[in-house]
Amino acid sequence: MLKYEIILYWSNEDQVFIAEVPELPGCMAHGDTQEAALSSIKEAIQLWIDTAKEFGDPIPEPKGHRLVLA
Repeated sequence: MLKYEIILYWSNEDQVFIAEVPELPGCMAHGDTQEAALSSIKEAIQLWIDTAKEFGDPIPEPKGHRLVLA
């Protein structure tokens, strides 16, 4: 599996942990625990890549370093 940066945080609004992959637009997952969110995001990454391949969309290469977000 490709190695993308995952941002994991608690959402007070949703009362769940949210996992996001900034390099894959719209790739997010959630879970009641950190472990559940991380497990779900691994599945979401694979689905994102499979869908991109199916539609012939480009798949970003992982940057391999910490992204800077503002």
